Amino acid sequence: MKNYRVNVNGTEYEVSIEEISASEVKKTSAPATAAAPKAAPAAAGAGEKITAPMPGNILSVNVIAGQTVKSGEVLMILEAMKMENEIMAPKAGKVTSVAVSKGSTVATGDLLCTVE
Repeated sequence: MKNYRVNVNGTEYEVSIEEISASEVKKTSAPATAAAPKAAPAAAGAGEKITAPMPGNILSVNVIAGQTVKSGEVLMILEAMKMENEIMAPKAGKVTSVAVSKGSTVATGDLLCTVE
């Protein structure tokens, strides 16, 4: 056991660190598990794909497939880190598909909708 004194932002802390052997590390490490297979993406319509810029939850979906939108129109609201982010149409056109619904959880890059 080794003792150290650490200063973090002007506050001093005393810490004790115990060295363990490689065999002990192997015993306490959790076994690697395979990631669950991701669900197949929803069928994408023709046009420009609008993807999630960050992981979060869909608070509202303001469009439906077949709806005409203007450039800059809010397509949906994505909540990430307690902030509401407006996902806007990059161009005027017709929404050809909507891949998420209210309450969905999305990861960065997940398809939200397509605009043609």
